[in-house]
Amino acid sequence: MNKIHPLASVSPNAVLGDNIEIGPYAFIDDDVKIGDGCKIHPHAVIYNYVTLGTECEVFPGAVIGAIPQDLKFDGEVTYVEIGNHVTIRECATINRGTRASGKGVTRVGDNTLVMSYVHIAHDCNVGSHCILVSYVGIAGETDVEDWAILGGGAKAHQFSRIGCHAMVGGTAKINKDIPPFSLCGREPISFAGVNIVGLRRRGFSSDVIRNIKDIYDTIYYQGYNISDGCAKVEAGFPQSSERDIILNFIRNSKRGIVRASDYHEKGSID
Repeated sequence: MNKIHPLASVSPNAVLGDNIEIGPYAFIDDDVKIGDGCKIHPHAVIYNYVTLGTECEVFPGAVIGAIPQDLKFDGEVTYVEIGNHVTIRECATINRGTRASGKGVTRVGDNTLVMSYVHIAHDCNVGSHCILVSYVGIAGETDVEDWAILGGGAKAHQFSRIGCHAMVGGTAKINKDIPPFSLCGREPISFAGVNIVGLRRRGFSSDVIRNIKDIYDTIYYQGYNISDGCAKVEAGFPQSSERDIILNFIRNSKRGIVRASDYHEKGSID
C-alpha cells in the first residue's frame, strides 16, 4: 500500500509502484514512473518524463527532470532515467536530456549516491555505485563510470569522462578526462597515483593493484608520450581486463587525459 500525504500533488497520469511513500508538498508530474519502495520526501519535485527504479529516496528540495539548461533545447520530449537504490539528497538537480546531443536522456545507474546541491546536467551518464559529494557539478554530456567518486565541489567540463573506480579530489576543476582506477586532484588537476584504498575496499588483490600501478608508471613516468606509453603497455604487459580498460579509455579519450603530477613523480605519493 502506498502512503501519499494529502498535501502532496501527484498527477493521476503518474505510474506508481507498490509501497511508495510521498510526503507533503511533494510534486509528481505527468508521465512519471516511480518504482516499488521509493520514498519521496516533502517538497521534492519530479517533473515529467522521469523514471525512478526501485527503492530510491529523493530528499526535500531535490528537482528531477527539469528542462535542460541548454539553448539548443526546443521543447522536445526527453528523459531522465534513474536506476535502483539511488539516493538523491537535498536540493540536488538532475536535468532532462536534449535531442540536439543525439542522446535525449540523462541517466543515473544503480546504488549511486547523489549528495546535496549536486547538479547533473543534460545528457550526462552517471554509472552505478558512484558517489557525487555535495556541490559537485557535472556539465552536459559528462560520463561518470561505475564506482567513481567525485569529491565535494568538484566541477566537470562538458563532454568530460571520469573512468571507473577513479577518485577525484574536492573542488577539482575537471577539464581533462580522468583515467580509470586513478586518484586525481590538485590545481591544475593532475594524476596523483592509483586509487589504492578504493580498490582494496572493492576486493582488488594486491597483485592486480600493483599491475595497475605499473601500467600507469609506464604511461606517465618513463619518458614516453601518452600514445607511445600505451603502445609500450600493450606490448609489455599480459592481457588483463584492467589493462584493456585503461588502454581503451585513453585511446578513446577526445579531450585527452590529465597530465602527471610532478609530486607523484618524485615518489611522495606512495
